[in-house]
Amino acid sequence: MVRLARLLRIDPVCFHFDHGLRKGSEDDAAYVRGQARRLGVPFVLRRATTRPARGDSVEAWARTVRYQALTNVLEELGGGVAAVGHTADDQAETVLLALLRGGGLEAISGMKPVSGPIVRPLLETTRQETEAFCKSLRLRPRSDPMNEDPAFMRVGIRTRVIPHLERAMGRSLRSTLVRTAELLRQDAEFLDQLASTARSEVVARSGPGVTLLRAGPLETLAPSIAGRIVRRALLDFGALPQAGHVEAVIGLATARPGRSVILPGGLLARREREYVRLVRPSLRPA
Repeated sequence: MVRLARLLRIDPVCFHFDHGLRKGSEDDAAYVRGQARRLGVPFVLRRATTRPARGDSVEAWARTVRYQALTNVLEELGGGVAAVGHTADDQAETVLLALLRGGGLEAISGMKPVSGPIVRPLLETTRQETEAFCKSLRLRPRSDPMNEDPAFMRVGIRTRVIPHLERAMGRSLRSTLVRTAELLRQDAEFLDQLASTARSEVVARSGPGVTLLRAGPLETLAPSIAGRIVRRALLDFGALPQAGHVEAVIGLATARPGRSVILPGGLLARREREYVRLVRPSLRPA
């Protein structure tokens, strides 16, 4: 990005997030700071201020706090986009993860090259190619030992499931999974268009800290469309909802007034007379 800065007319900023999940993570932060200094770009560091709750997925927690911090930094910088380093290998793993977790079309279609403020310029590049490029530049990237721990589901897919399937099939499956994700993404984007059209019927108000969803229209929409509208509303609050969170909000459309659910980041969803209200913690009614 630094080499292409003038061509792309961008001003790169280096962002690092320390999850604090293992000893020595602060050394990684120091390493990244040194790389940013060498490249002559501003460096921004954020650290996790919470810990995963008992029974929570460490991977899901880490992703949520990381992207929340990244979104906050973008706001502090006055906009722009965040380029992350997901590769084609990551895309293949994401597709298999979604299948094993029972994800819907949007999940199985994998990561988007452009998703809001997040861009993935390496999504069609293999991990092997990135490693070769680093080697050609005589770079020595640091290795996170947690990326080698098969106790984490994604690591198990990377180190055991995909290699086993490829040995059984006698060929590489990564490119096939990536192509499948691309085809499914086209269908998902069509449903997104339908959801965008229906959004004006559901969203009665969307302002700073508060969103009102009309319960009647939300209840009558097809689940695939309603889910997209709710997910978009939660993302606008900076939350990273999982399927259960979206279903809980949709369920409030048929619930009695007064019922509520707590969502990621302390966001509150509450059923009122005609609406499902989404509100930031600082704006909750007493």
